[in-house]
Amino acid sequence: MACGSPKPEKSAPAELYSYDVEERLKELGIELVGPELPPNLKLVQARRSGNLVYLSGNGPLPAGTLKGYYGKVGKDLTVEEGYAAARNTAIYQLKALQDEIGDLNKVVGIVKVFGMVNCEASFTDHPKVINGFSELLIDVFGERGKHARSAVGMTSLPWNIACEVEMIVEVAD
Repeated sequence: MACGSPKPEKSAPAELYSYDVEERLKELGIELVGPELPPNLKLVQARRSGNLVYLSGNGPLPAGTLKGYYGKVGKDLTVEEGYAAARNTAIYQLKALQDEIGDLNKVVGIVKVFGMVNCEASFTDHPKVINGFSELLIDVFGERGKHARSAVGMTSLPWNIACEVEMIVEVAD
């Protein structure tokens, strides 16, 4: 292209889904809510850089009809309760993502999930807990919900929450 030539027009992105993601949430019985964060936190829930959205760590604080989960998984909570905590955290992250990009139909794919489980040193079922987060994303986004993931244990998390999960998402313009 010669210097000074007009740039080619950008075509609208093809539809990413054969269904409406927000309708899919309704079909799954999911209402997107986010927890009230403690005052004076010096962070944002999400930050977009180009076509990537980086979501801050979020955890299962109470919000709307979703209960909070506190304590160590494997000691104070069962693995099943940890799974439910991670699932609630996915709902909160989807709300934060929606607040940042406006329309979840713009999600090209979930790139990376980093899940932290509040547990004792001897606990080893971190993946089973964080599956609550991952499986919800796959239920909502299908193949685009599959992602690279880490699931690790922590000896403590803020406010004694059961888990905390960060996420990176690729979105369309």
